[in-house]
Amino acid sequence: MNQVINLLKQHCSIRQFTDQAVSDEMLNSIIEAASCASTSNFIQAYSVIRVNDKETRKQIATLAGPQTWVEKAPVFLVFCADLKKAEMACAYENKEMQSGLTEQFIVSTVDVSLFAQNAMVAAESLDLGGVFIGGIRNDPEQVCELLEIPENVYPIFGMCLGFPAVEQEQKPRLPVDVILKQDKYHADQAELLKYNKTCSDYYQSRSSGARSETWTAQIANMMSTPLRTHMKAFLEKRGFTFK
Repeated sequence: MNQVINLLKQHCSIRQFTDQAVSDEMLNSIIEAASCASTSNFIQAYSVIRVNDKETRKQIATLAGPQTWVEKAPVFLVFCADLKKAEMACAYENKEMQSGLTEQFIVSTVDVSLFAQNAMVAAESLDLGGVFIGGIRNDPEQVCELLEIPENVYPIFGMCLGFPAVEQEQKPRLPVDVILKQDKYHADQAELLKYNKTCSDYYQSRSSGARSETWTAQIANMMSTPLRTHMKAFLEKRGFTFK
């Protein structure tokens, strides 16, 4: 193993931070490293908004959960899938962008996800910790209003960053044998049942026996309930019409 692999394998979500500030130089280095992520056809379909205003942070924290760490983290970022720059490039070249295509939605969503993962890894390499905040999609319209996000751009998730105040135990991931397929896709429920025991043991240890939830129970509860059904209408309003 090398330093990069060891760093990746140590990732866990951090929600409690010290009061130590994250310098502008450090954040700029993180964003610069993030921008070196792979990008489809060099579109670079992402933007990130650093939210400093306390009242705005408070409102987003409430919309997202509430998730108080959005208010308290030294740095809070909102990552956006951004086709506005592509639209501006077309206008400059006297061409009209073909908007609303499903492929554009996929490209921009993948681009910003790769960008954000690079940002998290870069931050962790500097001894920072963080957590992704998907809860901003609870009310993305309000987030867009607060941050003045235009059409052809949508906020996909937030990220809290700072110096960890506590050491967090990492959740056990699915084993490689379950994830890595050979030649053809195959699914083996028996492997998931083994993983259930691993997750149950983890939760019991972390909660002193108060929680023993299995992975299949957790996922079944989530996936059997409609989640954020407003997103399709919201995305269409943003200009992502899935043609």
